[in-house]
Amino acid sequence: MKIVIVPSGFKECLGAEEVAQAIERGVKRFDPSICMEAIPMIDGGEGFAKTITNIKKGTLISKKVTGPVGNKVNSHFGIFEEKGKRTAVIEMAAVAGLKLVPRDQRNPLKTTTYGVGELILSALDEGVDNILIGCGDSGTSDGGAGMAQAMGVRFFDNQHREVNIKGGVDLLNVSSIDTALLDKRLSTVKIDVACNWHNVLCGGKGVARVFGPQKGATPNQVEQLSAALEQYANLIYETIGTDVRLLPGSGASGGLGAGLIAFTNAILHPRFDIIMNYIDIEEKISTADLVFTAEGSLDFQTPNGKIPSEVARIAKKKNIPVVAITGTIGKGADLNYYTGIDAFCSIIQKPTSLEKAMKKAPEWIEESTESILRQISIGSAIAQRKLNNESVYLK
Repeated sequence: MKIVIVPSGFKECLGAEEVAQAIERGVKRFDPSICMEAIPMIDGGEGFAKTITNIKKGTLISKKVTGPVGNKVNSHFGIFEEKGKRTAVIEMAAVAGLKLVPRDQRNPLKTTTYGVGELILSALDEGVDNILIGCGDSGTSDGGAGMAQAMGVRFFDNQHREVNIKGGVDLLNVSSIDTALLDKRLSTVKIDVACNWHNVLCGGKGVARVFGPQKGATPNQVEQLSAALEQYANLIYETIGTDVRLLPGSGASGGLGAGLIAFTNAILHPRFDIIMNYIDIEEKISTADLVFTAEGSLDFQTPNGKIPSEVARIAKKKNIPVVAITGTIGKGADLNYYTGIDAFCSIIQKPTSLEKAMKKAPEWIEESTESILRQISIGSAIAQRKLNNESVYLK
């Protein structure tokens, strides 16, 4: 038997590699002789820059930049060289991720992507030819306006006073956008973005309404933020002629996707598609008898391009069974059966606090993995017994 393990991380708790290691320990508890291969996956969120840089044998560069609540944070980006071209890998979660927003300050109206712009400028200073940006696990909803401001874009109110964008709510005060001082080097660099292709900036399924509550927004704040992003989209259209309201991926990372399209001419890609250019998993999955995947929360959003559903899609091409291990099971989780996930289970078996769940997650993942394999072995034994009985009957 061979098991291939292809998990994502548990947001704000464990990285994909740590999840993979916990699943491996669980498999060994059941049967140490089982052949395993682990491929920790990233979806543009936490761990994106480090993982891609390590795969490409590049260098990680540390930088102190502006964090999502305006304080300075230690961040990083990667550089690797391939075919004579230098590529920078930037992970927005490492500079403006939800993990960097203290729980008592989680208000997406007041968080900024300014540090993302600072990292882009630092990458340009390294003389790169390409920039790969991962959008995921964000703690911001400013439409990328903070990033744009860091790179030279100026925002003005109706009295032509410059507006300092400290969060999405400040976009309500903007009446015009000036790109004259935008860093000219951006026009010479190709920027690719790995993002959630299903996220859009505005409308009924706009990023404010879908993800605002997850980032701490009240219903009133959600409406404020939605109005601010609508106004922002209209100003982008007036300034550069691009309608970003409903473009696929425009709502990624609190609208950072829209800002990247508008101010850097970035090309947005479904995150799994572009990541597959750097991490080849199809061939490895095809060798498995069973695939384990994992995600912090399995719900109705998982089928929209998240790692477990994409792993299942690949496995189903070869009719390989897929089991998903998750921290929590949310609304609409059963939709994942239609993506190719055959079974899923939560590691939380009884009521507990969030703090304890996060602390015990590695142990509980290990225990859940062993339990799943024991259940599979029971089913296998029953099937074998029935097969043996049928054989006796036929004789």
